[in-house]
Amino acid sequence: MPVKARSPLTMLSRRALLGAAAVALGAAVLKLSPLAAAEEARIIPPPATDEAAASDTSQKVAVLAGGCFWGVQGVFQHVDGVSAAVSGYAGGEKATAEYEKVGTGRTGHAEAVRITYDPRKVSYAKLLQIYFSVAHDPTQLNRQGPDSGTQYRSAIFPVDAEQARVAKAYIGQLNQARAYDAAIVTKIEPERAFYPAEAYHQDFLTRYPTHPYIVINDIPKVENLKRVFPQLYRNKPVLVSQALN
Repeated sequence: MPVKARSPLTMLSRRALLGAAAVALGAAVLKLSPLAAAEEARIIPPPATDEAAASDTSQKVAVLAGGCFWGVQGVFQHVDGVSAAVSGYAGGEKATAEYEKVGTGRTGHAEAVRITYDPRKVSYAKLLQIYFSVAHDPTQLNRQGPDSGTQYRSAIFPVDAEQARVAKAYIGQLNQARAYDAAIVTKIEPERAFYPAEAYHQDFLTRYPTHPYIVINDIPKVENLKRVFPQLYRNKPVLVSQALN
């Protein structure tokens, strides 16, 4: 697939070029019925296992990949208790953590989001429940929506053994409960570094809410969050640009 140009105003090449007619039709449908896609959210049970309760006030970090990072970042920026959500790359080497290289699908990287959160407000297990139910489809192998390739795989990058244990247990729980029509293909990939993506990818959903790709694929995810997890939904997103100011 062609690589998106560096200018954010011309980022229709890889993700939004679904065909001019399809884009126009999809946008029109969503304008008429903005919750149509949001109704596809999967209602799943909460994890039976979670991290140990925090003994101090320090923030924790989770790294999750579920297709295009624009939408995953946008979802978690609206979660109460999340203080930062940064788009980036995980699974490969630092030298290849660049969009053009990752887009080849040969770097080992996945488009991922690093989430900094207050465990007193939202637990790691709850973040996983949001991730599996509204942020992406964990039964899709190496693809999400219109995007395909290993860089769009469903993957969890635990920062420690406890997160790996919680994630593995939850995947097993959901598969056993047959929460989906197909098996979960999410990979657990420990001991992998995270590298922030280029500035033009950050806060993309908030900065370009009328971008056709965002309208069709990502705005419904935020609507899902608001509808399925109203107690955790925050109307004003926490933005990377705010943290840099």
